[in-house]
Amino acid sequence: MRKTFRLDEIDCANCARKLQDELAKIDGVDAVSVNFMTQKLTLTAADERFDEVLDRVVALAARVEPDCEIVR
Repeated sequence: MRKTFRLDEIDCANCARKLQDELAKIDGVDAVSVNFMTQKLTLTAADERFDEVLDRVVALAARVEPDCEIVR
């Protein structure tokens, strides 16, 4: 399954790249893209694990970029 989420307060392209690199390391993430210009995160994960993976993505994003919020 692939879903796109809005990002609030992603500050710069470098921050977006750092966030994307960290999120890609999460077990269960098949693909992830963080776009600074559109302020969007696109996440691909297995249908049966998507909610679990999304919870991990949100938690890690809060640690890596505390000012940025993934809007569900």
